[in-house]
Amino acid sequence: MCARKLRPEEADIDASLVRRLVDAQFPEWAGLPLTEVISAGTSNAMYRLGEDMAVRLPRLAGSAQDVDKEHRWLPLLATALPFAIPTPLGKGTPGEGYPWPWSVYRWLDGANPAPGPISEPALLAMDLAEFVTVLRRVDAAGGPASYRSEPLAERDEVTRSAIHELRAELDGDAATAVWESALRAQGWSGPAVWIHADLQPGNVLVADGRLSAVIDFGCLGLGDPAVDLIAAWYLLPAGAREVFRTGSGADDDAWARGRGWALSIALLELQYYRESNPVMASIARHVIAELLTDGSASAAV
Repeated sequence: MCARKLRPEEADIDASLVRRLVDAQFPEWAGLPLTEVISAGTSNAMYRLGEDMAVRLPRLAGSAQDVDKEHRWLPLLATALPFAIPTPLGKGTPGEGYPWPWSVYRWLDGANPAPGPISEPALLAMDLAEFVTVLRRVDAAGGPASYRSEPLAERDEVTRSAIHELRAELDGDAATAVWESALRAQGWSGPAVWIHADLQPGNVLVADGRLSAVIDFGCLGLGDPAVDLIAAWYLLPAGAREVFRTGSGADDDAWARGRGWALSIALLELQYYRESNPVMASIARHVIAELLTDGSASAAV
């Protein structure tokens, strides 16, 4: 059975295709058990290979462009970061009717956290703060721009359009107030730094309430460190956000920009996936609700 398509332009991917690709290009792994990993992810299909590997195939041409970036930069970042990240073990080439490069990674244990209450919120907040702080300090020489490297103001039109389209599902006036508060914040004036740029439940793994790994670096690149503050609303309950803010060193302007990024991303995810991907839509609704509650006081400033 093919992996469920979210868009008609996605490649046809199933276990039979993955088996043929692996056997033809990595014969040393031929015959290892292969199991589809069920995920709400929208950019890649993933299959577990044996006990300690994962095969990851881009669903779209745009996602395929990330393969070379990840194979170049993830090994470098892995030596500097305090938490596990995907380790490339092999890079596959187009074949068997599949049109793009693909990857084999080391399998990482852990579970995606569910939005809402978590067992160790303050400890997870400290872990996330440590991750983003160390990441932004890694040497940025030669690094590519992040997928989310534009100034926040450049998202104004699409964000307001999403608010208008989703007024039946949310308080449009409250969302607009939070968005305009973010736009009033002073922009980032420092050099671009490494950011993950997509720290949400499907892209982190936890074990015993603590961060065990950060995965899916498709948005990786250089940009405003405030983008990674979206973790405060995507991954943490309200009571742990101040721990994360303090640990990440975010000032008022950075925090406001991070809130704006989280709102814009969640709005566009809900707008796009509310019919096709219930898990992504549910996460987006949760984030928006948290932002409108958490951001109400700041939006009034």
